[in-house]
Amino acid sequence: MTTTAVLILLGPPGAGKGTQARMLEEKFGLVQLSTGDLLRAAVAAQTEAGLKAKAAMDSGGLVSDEIVLAILKDRMAEPDTAKGVILDGFPRTAGQAAALDELLTAQGMQIGAAISLEVDDAAMVERVSGRYTCANCGEGYHDSFKQPAVAGVCDKCGATEFKRRADDNAETVAARLAAYHEQTAPLITYYEEKAALKRVNAMGEIDRIAGDLAEIVTQVTS
Repeated sequence: MTTTAVLILLGPPGAGKGTQARMLEEKFGLVQLSTGDLLRAAVAAQTEAGLKAKAAMDSGGLVSDEIVLAILKDRMAEPDTAKGVILDGFPRTAGQAAALDELLTAQGMQIGAAISLEVDDAAMVERVSGRYTCANCGEGYHDSFKQPAVAGVCDKCGATEFKRRADDNAETVAARLAAYHEQTAPLITYYEEKAALKRVNAMGEIDRIAGDLAEIVTQVTS
């Protein structure tokens, strides 16, 4: 367990966290741990922490940080996490970050890096609000960056129906970005003060961003 690399990936909606996490999983054998997925799995498996989480959710309450940390601890004890984990969606506050540090210290571990995917808000509004997908196969397109070769026809499956997420509009995206910055600012400061923060420009090509992230992961795991 002491060799497990623990990475935190920070970034607003649309910054590419999911894409980059999958690439890191494939390249380094890391495991992405999403708190939402962990909660659902623990509830389904009826673990002790999962039963507590279910009771909280069934009563309409929030799942406490203590329960989330217990579920995270259980998951990180499984063999497939030996090479390292990428935490997605936790911590969200400086208080949660401090509690996570305590958990890791008790396990003889520490945060390898908290990686902030840095974005330009105006460009992000355009990036996210322009997204749409094929209603049939899910192939992704964009008003500015990737339109079908034949207008109105999916390149992949030939379908002619497309859909947009209801919350992928400029006003909603701008509000989500503002909320993200407000929520994440204390975390940025927290990890900066611990010399664990790494910043990556997330506005360029996917492969270039992946290369920057890979360099950080290599440093952390070597």
